[in-house]
Amino acid sequence: MSCLLLTRVASGLPQDGKNSDAHGAAPSITGRVSAITGQGETNDLAGVAVVLSSQAPGSILQSTVTDEGGRYQFIQLPVGSYTLEVSQDGFQSWAKIVMVGQGETLIENVYLQINNVTQEIEVHGQASDISAQSVETTSNLSSRELDTLPLAQHKVTEALTLTPGVVRTPEGKLNFDGQSENQGILLLNSTENVDPVTGSFAIPVPIDVVQSMSVHSAPDSAEYGGFSGGMTRIETKPPMDTWSFKVDDVTPSLRGKNGHLRGLGELTPRVLFGGPVIKSKLNFTEELTYELRKEVVRGLPWPLNETKTRGFTSFTEFQAILSPRHLLTFNINIFPLRKQFANITALVPQTASSDYGQHGVSLGISDSYQLSSGGLLYTSLAYTRFDSNAHGQGQADMLVTPEGWGGNFFNSWSRTATEFEARPALQLPVKSWHGRHEVKVGVDVSRRSYEGNSVSHPIELQREDGSVAEEISFQGPGLLRTAATESAEFVEDHWTLNDHLVLDAGARVSSQSVGRAAAFGPHVGIAYSPGKNGKTVFRAAAGLFYSHVPLLATDFVDNPTRVITFFDASGAVTGEPELLQNTYLASDLSSGAQTTQRAPGTSPRTFTWNVEVERELRQDLNLRLSYRDSQTRDLFIVDPVINIAAGTSMLGLTNTGSSHYRQFEAAIHSRPFRRSELSISYVWSRGRGDLNTLSDTFIPFEQPLIRPNASGVLPSDIPNRLVSWGVFELPLKIIFSPVVDLHTGLPFSKVDLLQNYADTPNSLRFPIFFSLDIKVYRDIPLRIPLIRRFGERKLRLGVYSLDLTNHANAHDVYNNLVSPLFGRFAGFQRRIDGLDLDIVE
Repeated sequence: MSCLLLTRVASGLPQDGKNSDAHGAAPSITGRVSAITGQGETNDLAGVAVVLSSQAPGSILQSTVTDEGGRYQFIQLPVGSYTLEVSQDGFQSWAKIVMVGQGETLIENVYLQINNVTQEIEVHGQASDISAQSVETTSNLSSRELDTLPLAQHKVTEALTLTPGVVRTPEGKLNFDGQSENQGILLLNSTENVDPVTGSFAIPVPIDVVQSMSVHSAPDSAEYGGFSGGMTRIETKPPMDTWSFKVDDVTPSLRGKNGHLRGLGELTPRVLFGGPVIKSKLNFTEELTYELRKEVVRGLPWPLNETKTRGFTSFTEFQAILSPRHLLTFNINIFPLRKQFANITALVPQTASSDYGQHGVSLGISDSYQLSSGGLLYTSLAYTRFDSNAHGQGQADMLVTPEGWGGNFFNSWSRTATEFEARPALQLPVKSWHGRHEVKVGVDVSRRSYEGNSVSHPIELQREDGSVAEEISFQGPGLLRTAATESAEFVEDHWTLNDHLVLDAGARVSSQSVGRAAAFGPHVGIAYSPGKNGKTVFRAAAGLFYSHVPLLATDFVDNPTRVITFFDASGAVTGEPELLQNTYLASDLSSGAQTTQRAPGTSPRTFTWNVEVERELRQDLNLRLSYRDSQTRDLFIVDPVINIAAGTSMLGLTNTGSSHYRQFEAAIHSRPFRRSELSISYVWSRGRGDLNTLSDTFIPFEQPLIRPNASGVLPSDIPNRLVSWGVFELPLKIIFSPVVDLHTGLPFSKVDLLQNYADTPNSLRFPIFFSLDIKVYRDIPLRIPLIRRFGERKLRLGVYSLDLTNHANAHDVYNNLVSPLFGRFAGFQRRIDGLDLDIVE
């Protein structure tokens, strides 16, 4: 229905082709030259050579170049047949025979296809050319930077922490501008790429297929929704049109102990290959990754101090070039993974940890068709099947002591989840009315569902002497099943009033089967560049965005019910056991806790605004200053309500939570030398809000003890952070890549015997965090005939060091007041050195 509607809208637009001028006027040819990306989006190309040659004998060849809008024109032409040719480095050449008659103006728009062999696309902050056409500046990383910078793991989720507003918490979760990844969204080629149940970035995207990655604190378009935190967009490289291959990380990392070899530390080889199945018609790329990893947790005794990961990823992509105006892309991603002792820390031994496993498949189809009117119809379809499970190491009761955990982890679960999303969109032809309008309209329909179970065994909360102070047992089968459907429509106008002023305005209207029946999310942004040189740009934007309703919220009452029993020092039961029935609470709590029969009929919403100024200080150096304010309402909160006198104790879920995040950023981007780049960002931020959000309580593993909700400093709050990375070409073609991360320590709370807050939540902090990572390598040409058949190959030989200074960055802290170790930090990280050996282009 949506695709049909968009096609009908397109059919009503003026069509390019032969337009009649006054009778007898000389013919002319005009049009626009654009590039079609692998995701079907178009970009006008300036400075492209366009050549026109007549079929008549003795005719003179004519040529021109496109202007800033990608436009070209040939006028005063004789009637006849012509060959129109367009060529540009990095794109496939284009040619067409055209006919013009007397008095005709022929409009011929050209759409160039990306040439994967010669192309090196880098999407990052402009250093020598500040654009006044963009309303929002995002944090970006290109394929070159992902391939060059030192990363602890060559994964997209690891690279995200290089952006200033993204923090990784001690639990391993990413946090975007004060909110967890579960409240944000990750888009792969315009469709969602997350665990349908939790929203976690658990579906791996191989780093070698990534063309660009951008982090949006607030999107610059009303096209996207379904999140209340940040948005991450990944665009993959188009499949290869010539046969090629690449091999990375083939050298294993060996482990040693006391001067003796103790086996394999990690082995993570990656192979990328592909080429044309049918020349100029069908191309494909395949990326295979195998992962065997043993990560050491300091503070636990060897050899019981490792998290063990084994996984495999296969990402296959095909692209069919049906015509110069029609592209069809298909990808399939398979990602089995098993992680043993997933949540061990210096205070959580292997026996008390949980194992995690997942397997599944995601399919994506995108169809891009350029209409003769100049409009672009782009349709994306995505299907995800995601199976996951977790379990402890045995059936013994779990122990929670002042010094950490013992026994076996209490909760086991399994889930089978699916998600289907369809997103047709129509980019209308450019319209002229008081400037230039680029209007985009579309719809977004998705359905998420899952079924599974959750089983828990008892938890004992112990005193320092080992006696039991509290016991938590569980009742109920824990059978879970739910589904949610959402549809949305959007319209967006990118209005270029002139070379100095751009206005973005749009809106998204969504409807949810569980949640808001109707939600209106407007967005507006402006960019202004005063003066003639365009070296300064002022930007401002504001928008309202609505999140999905978490599937864990829609079946909350079906979780096992907690039963709490308290004991005195002699071991005698005090009072009656308290049954904490899982209950939905009404949104209006002004007259106390009120239960309701259904899940809260709303969804989280975020209002965000930002202002920014960007200045080109010189040709290879620019400065950006920005301020952002983001407020989220209607977050889902888990709150235990214990009322012994009335006998109405419950574990309530309500949507009354909120958070408020503010951020000031000063960033410098420079290209000091040829093929060299430097980025420095300083961020001041402040995050406050409710602490018992659903994602913090149940993801990735359910918390054994759930404290009463409180509002205060967010767990990811970092008031001051300096992030810097660079890529420098040294003599002898040696590449040097450093990454520096310096920030305030993360917050933590004092807790009492029963693990409740003993002071203001998150009033204490870890020591200052500092890390210096480096990578040094050189590419050496390979002169092996068999390899050179695939094009010029190089052997990349280098070394890397993570936390080069061996700074003592603590991962854990003893925060229980009754513990004699209170205030002591543990789990200190250590330097990791390694060898880099790859075969690259």
